[in-house]
Amino acid sequence: MKSLGGTLHGLRLERAQDSPRWHRGAFRNLHPVLPRLLQPVVPMPTVREFLFAGDRRVPKAPLPSIDPMPRWGRKPSSGLRATWLGHSTVLLEMDGVKVLTDPVWGQRASPSRWAGPKRFQPVPVALRSLPPLDAVVISHDHYDHLDYTTVRALARRDVPFVTSLGVGAHLEAWGIPVGRIVELDWWESWESPAGGLTITAAPSQHFSGRGLRTRNTTLWSSMVLRSARHAAFFSGDTGLTTEYAEIRSRLGPFDLAMLEVGAYHPAWGHVHLGPDNAIEAWALLGRPAFLPVHWGTFSLAMHAWDEPAESLLELGSRHGAPLLMPQLGEAVEPARVERVRPWWRTVEDRPRIARHAEVPRRLAPARSRTRENLPTPLD
Repeated sequence: MKSLGGTLHGLRLERAQDSPRWHRGAFRNLHPVLPRLLQPVVPMPTVREFLFAGDRRVPKAPLPSIDPMPRWGRKPSSGLRATWLGHSTVLLEMDGVKVLTDPVWGQRASPSRWAGPKRFQPVPVALRSLPPLDAVVISHDHYDHLDYTTVRALARRDVPFVTSLGVGAHLEAWGIPVGRIVELDWWESWESPAGGLTITAAPSQHFSGRGLRTRNTTLWSSMVLRSARHAAFFSGDTGLTTEYAEIRSRLGPFDLAMLEVGAYHPAWGHVHLGPDNAIEAWALLGRPAFLPVHWGTFSLAMHAWDEPAESLLELGSRHGAPLLMPQLGEAVEPARVERVRPWWRTVEDRPRIARHAEVPRRLAPARSRTRENLPTPLD
């Protein structure tokens, strides 16, 4: 199956083996998991619960969206503008350069065209209508971040792909020329040949794999993007880690943080942030403008589809976070943060229930966990 991607061999494998994160044939997280994340407030969900439990996991109607093309035709007055296109896909405009993060236009976050999590919200713009790009950033190789059909379409464009160590094996297998693939280990940087853009891979706490035998054979990263006058942080997928403070110290300050807030569970804090831990990560990053991603497109967890937005809105107001929560396709400038309009409430009436109440809570005690043997979500 072509969507599974390629495998590491030759010079690519040798470079992976030279990484400090490579151990016994796979990549690993080096930073200890925070102790409180090893003792989640609820047990790990069973596969049956993951597949069938939870209410309102998809909206009853399409979400409101905006055609971004008219705004893209005008330069951002502040020099920095972000357009959320769904899940973790963002078009970032920075002082004249344009970067696309984790582009997914496919219908399923799955290796199959017929099974797996199906998109409940279309991308607000056709892939072919994107403006010329200076770089495509791929944080890691999970299906909701690295999409076969999207990469195949982008292969027709003369644009470099900047990604984590090893992920280039998939890109090369799908037709991206080797000369357009840049693979980074943590703290390594790439500078655009045309100037004006530097991308640096930074730590995250996650995992990787597209098949049963490829678990952690490619690296996962957050990414820092810096232009002439601005800097932005893109989390990819990650659990909460104090490494965010080091990222801020070495690569900050940041004008914008794009942090994952959806597809979470109270027992997944070691590999996914969710709203509560995202607020902590945002504070460690220096409290920049905060654009939430990784929600509003696929049902990849047991919470209601709008739970990430509602929870983050409550937490953001409590902690004074300058939230950017635009509609899909709405281009926003962090320098012009305005009061959040909870547009998602127009889709359907939300039940008045406590935060996280949608997550089923089993009475069985959680199994003991070690750092090297942590159960993980399907994402």
